[in-house]
Amino acid sequence: MGIFITGTDTGVGKTFVGCLVARLLSSRGRKVGVMKPVETGCRLKDGVVVPWDSLRLLEASCSDIPLDMVNPYRSIHPLAPNLATRLDGETIDPGRLKSIYEDISRRHDVVIVEGAGGLLCPLTDDMTMADLALSLGLSLLVVAPNRLGVINHTLLTLEYARKRGMDVKGVVLNSPEPPGDDPSRLYNRCEIERLGGVRVVCEVPFSEKGDPTVVKVKSLLQAVLDLV
Repeated sequence: MGIFITGTDTGVGKTFVGCLVARLLSSRGRKVGVMKPVETGCRLKDGVVVPWDSLRLLEASCSDIPLDMVNPYRSIHPLAPNLATRLDGETIDPGRLKSIYEDISRRHDVVIVEGAGGLLCPLTDDMTMADLALSLGLSLLVVAPNRLGVINHTLLTLEYARKRGMDVKGVVLNSPEPPGDDPSRLYNRCEIERLGGVRVVCEVPFSEKGDPTVVKVKSLLQAVLDLV
């Protein structure tokens, strides 16, 4: 059993939410596996490419699976996966990703898979993140930033997902930056639910430290348990 976390864009807090979901499930006794098939924009440390988001997910899950299973492909280039890996002289093998996912799934009660960017972000030259989620048979949890413009971006994501026959479990409105003076935050949730016919499972508040452990969202806990 698993769920695919996608975003309305890059930088909306997919990893933050994924870590929070993993911690919540783990705290309820679920054996949680995680996977970030491709991570780009990685940093170099002592000449080694370090996938920080994947490491955060692995730590949050409390799983003992190797990092190379959590994150089979990584690149320092801050580009779409097909472009980043091409610059590295590497080709992403979707069959390998599916095989690794199935292995992780056999070892855990639930697997959280985090995509790169949004659903139409290219995984390979002829395959998108949506194609990957479908090939793994996973339902979607959409992460969207709670700010002006999110209604349009979320509705576009939902419309495309449904046209592809994907099962959208819900939307998480995340706050990747301080709220500031943005009146749209008062209305985004109800408008997305009304226009998108979808459940906004919760609104995650901004965390100064960027640490999921400091965020207390009881509604997300129950929602996640319902999803899986």
